Amino acid sequence: MQEHITIVPFSEAYKEAFRSLNEEWITKYFEMEETDRLTLYYPQEYILDKGGYIAVALMDGTPVGVCALVPSKYEGFDLELSKMGVSPKAQGKGIGKLLGQHIIDKAISIGAKKLFLESNRKLAPALALYRKLGFVEITGITSPYVRSDIQMELTLPNA
Repeated sequence: MQEHITIVPFSEAYKEAFRSLNEEWITKYFEMEETDRLTLYYPQEYILDKGGYIAVALMDGTPVGVCALVPSKYEGFDLELSKMGVSPKAQGKGIGKLLGQHIIDKAISIGAKKLFLESNRKLAPALALYRKLGFVEITGITSPYVRSDIQMELTLPNA
């Protein structure tokens, strides 16, 4: 049976899903950090009110994936792709790619020229996805996250 997958903008109804889908992967591989807690428990204040955006992937109406677009604090980058998580029960269905492309399209639609992200080399499937989306590895940025050991950028077509 083919699942029906849609991507919708964040609303208060998805606050718990945004937190739990991210906590699930973070605690599986790493430890939650203070920045995670603030962003995941207060997405309105720490993402949306600052001009960010959150996408939610629904599979047959159930939230199974999330991804945020956050104004970047780093010079030369407009926005940061952040807090992408897909439920283990929905992995392997292309949801991460749909979310990533949706976030890139959103960034283009609001005039962004360059995206930034940070990750960890342990997350090989995530890194492969980012490369498929066009991100390339960069160096020279110090991350606030202990777990971050790789940064990537994507120059958008309207740059």
